[in-house]
Amino acid sequence: MSDALTDNGQHGTKLPAPGVENSDVSSAKTGRGSALRFSKRQILLALGIAAISDAVCGFVVFAPPAVWATDVLTAILLFAVLGWQWLLLPGLVLEAIPGLGVIPFWLLVVGAILLWGTARPKFK
Repeated sequence: MSDALTDNGQHGTKLPAPGVENSDVSSAKTGRGSALRFSKRQILLALGIAAISDAVCGFVVFAPPAVWATDVLTAILLFAVLGWQWLLLPGLVLEAIPGLGVIPFWLLVVGAILLWGTARPKFK
């Protein structure tokens, strides 16, 4: 690691030396605010789960217990794939409202999590 100098010549943040791979630096958040980084496998799995769930719920919309079971299973699977994401809870509530099951809320929620991250309080 080499030292970075601040404008006044004092030592500041440690930067990796050129050509040295550092997992702390490469795993940092992107410049897009609080967007989280997921692997391609996690992204594809989450989108696949959401798409299948929305398709199934679209066909069984007239059988509310089947829709509720599908939505609870979807939420559990998405929590397992993406970790604890607060945005999944409103998605579960929206999917439970009769008549709104035809809107692909799971895909919208997963897309929002992948694009913007999750809602979380800022502690300092």
